[in-house]
Amino acid sequence: MVAGNSWRTSVREYSHPRVVGVFFMGISSGFPLTLLLSSLGFWLIDEGVSKSTIGLLTLSLVPYFLKFIWAPALDSLRLPLLHKFLGRRRSWFVVIQVGLAFSIIGLASASPGDDPVYFGLMAMIVCFMSASQDLVIDAYRIEILKDEEMPAGAAMTQFGYRVGNLIAGVVTLKFADWYGWDVAYMSMPLLLLFGLVPILIFGEPILRGKHLIEKEMDTVRGWMSKDGQQAGTYDKIVENIYMTVIVPFKEFIQRPGWWVILLFILLLKVGDSMAAVMTAPLIGDLGFSKDEIIWANKTVGFVAVLLGAFCGGVVLNRLGTYRGLMVAAVLMMVTNLSFAVLAENGRNLDLLVFTIGFENFATGMGGTIAIAYLSGLCNKAYTVTQYALLSAFASLGRLMIGAPSGFMQESIGYTEFFLLTTVAAVPGIVLLIVMNRMGYVGDRLTLSGDNSKD
Repeated sequence: MVAGNSWRTSVREYSHPRVVGVFFMGISSGFPLTLLLSSLGFWLIDEGVSKSTIGLLTLSLVPYFLKFIWAPALDSLRLPLLHKFLGRRRSWFVVIQVGLAFSIIGLASASPGDDPVYFGLMAMIVCFMSASQDLVIDAYRIEILKDEEMPAGAAMTQFGYRVGNLIAGVVTLKFADWYGWDVAYMSMPLLLLFGLVPILIFGEPILRGKHLIEKEMDTVRGWMSKDGQQAGTYDKIVENIYMTVIVPFKEFIQRPGWWVILLFILLLKVGDSMAAVMTAPLIGDLGFSKDEIIWANKTVGFVAVLLGAFCGGVVLNRLGTYRGLMVAAVLMMVTNLSFAVLAENGRNLDLLVFTIGFENFATGMGGTIAIAYLSGLCNKAYTVTQYALLSAFASLGRLMIGAPSGFMQESIGYTEFFLLTTVAAVPGIVLLIVMNRMGYVGDRLTLSGDNSKD
């Protein structure tokens, strides 16, 4: 993606068939999280499950944060028979979707009140299969899209994900009311078809970076060679670990300024992450009613985040990587000021609606640009592994920074806290300027060392 495309051309990117396909894959990716994070809570409450048990069941979400551990296997292992007919990415996708469908059905048939341990195990299996599906979808999206389609594809990923969340949330609640929770959950695997159909239509992505893989393979085999003797089981294990785990790290850290890029990923959403933890407590403490919160968050906020995601793709395509990242970073910083203003003015519905809408717009835009940026950093020889690691690194930064936010707010108050989160965004912006001057950020979105078609 090169800066300078016209606004009309940038908008037109959303109509490309592959980009539209990414939207439907996003639906398939988004709905399982709602089943585990939102709908499941209502189900457990209806069953009379204790609050302590509900809290413990949130541990079933752990696979979402650990998916980088098994990502190398999805990058390297070939499934017998299916690989021959479907290829590497699509064969894994089909197997994972089948596993996800059966695990959701297994969860639907479980009883949270009678056997919470089994219920929690099924929920964790659903989470594991969902996280694995996300790994394959992210890799497929990065590999199937052209460079100029990547910004629109990142926006469509958010569109689809949010729509999947919305469908799962509304349908499960309605079906649970009409037919019961088991029927509601058993109907959900049908949403997997949204992801399956485009992947079958668009085919298997071209394997990129073959000469890099062959070079590293020759290197490790040279180390393990024993005077022409055939490699043993131990040698093959070491070779697989080196190729699937070590090489993706090695390829990334051999790039100029790799540590600066990682630091920027860590700092990009520091202020935004700190503020996000305290927005709900602020709104609650100001005394807004549930209906007012639903209107501001679920209606205005939902529309704003989709609009922001759309604009993020257009801005990135039109302005280029550096200016697109700068716009997103500054916008996310300024939204924190709006919460400081809300804290100072107290219960003001118009100001709440504006603040929530503004914050969601910035989140949507920032999310699109961040997804596209991380996608561009991946070498397509190791897409699953590198994207999983980069996104996990970004999430780890947000988790570490967000954890002490409550203590900070209690010490200094809401207004001062949100002013502090605004200042906390400055280092990321300064580092982005430094990266640009050092040549580590260019107009071209694809920044990895080897994304050629070889």
